[in-house]
Amino acid sequence: MANTWMNYHHLFYFKTIAEEGSVSKAAEKLRLGQPTLSAQLKQFEDTLGVQLFERKHRKLILTEQGKVALDYSKGIFKMGSEMVEVLHDRMRPNLPTLHIAALDSVPKQIILQVVKAAYKLSRCQISLTEGKSDELLRELASHRVDLVMTNFLPTGIDARGIFPRQITKKSVGFYGAPKYKSLRKGFPKSISGLPMILPTYDSKLRYDLDHWAKVQEIELNVIAETQDIGMKKLMAVSEIGLIPTAAHTVTRQVSSGELIEIGQLQGVHEELFLLSAQRKIENALAARLMKTFNV
Repeated sequence: MANTWMNYHHLFYFKTIAEEGSVSKAAEKLRLGQPTLSAQLKQFEDTLGVQLFERKHRKLILTEQGKVALDYSKGIFKMGSEMVEVLHDRMRPNLPTLHIAALDSVPKQIILQVVKAAYKLSRCQISLTEGKSDELLRELASHRVDLVMTNFLPTGIDARGIFPRQITKKSVGFYGAPKYKSLRKGFPKSISGLPMILPTYDSKLRYDLDHWAKVQEIELNVIAETQDIGMKKLMAVSEIGLIPTAAHTVTRQVSSGELIEIGQLQGVHEELFLLSAQRKIENALAARLMKTFNV
């Protein structure tokens, strides 16, 4: 496979079939016979050694390998068009691109820091995405994103080909509206049974909180769960309940007096990781950030 020469006509045929959704529509667009196009696709799959499509209910559905191949094919032909334009001085070359994805729970100021770090390393164009852990891991594994910022490390089969690096580890405390100031006395027993807004189990912090509460014999009265740190802060400021978080996420609210620190949790930390995926052609900027970025 290492010495196999790719037939770019076959790659273009594959891309057209994938975009049109069927061999018949692609054949019509390419002005080729269906048998010829089907044979070219089969030859391309044999060359790559993977199945790019599977048939379901008379429809062609891209396999996981097919989705990856389609993403690459789009980039290849886009770059080819840009090359022609640049050679004729009709446009400037595009800036390097970097696609960063983050869990909803990652503080926006941390995302901003990694963006600033990327711009400091190189002029580039950055795309930002937020989502849930399983979605972002699939995007990373299929190379649709270059880096993922998360507070939850993948395990088992999800961890295959994924490389994590810890970028921060901060102590966690409980914060609430000023009316909860009296809870400082007798903390942590004082918060047992009080309304709390906690992260979901998409976060490692939630498991750590459960363990901490069990050891301390504290009842966690969970009235809401969310990964959105902005929503958690809004609910806390509105006196709906207490939130556990790292100090840097509530700096502005504490400075303005909207929130107060009730107490720190011994042995509980908010950890953030940067994840990258194994790939044959690495994004140079993503690789540099993986080595150098810290909060």
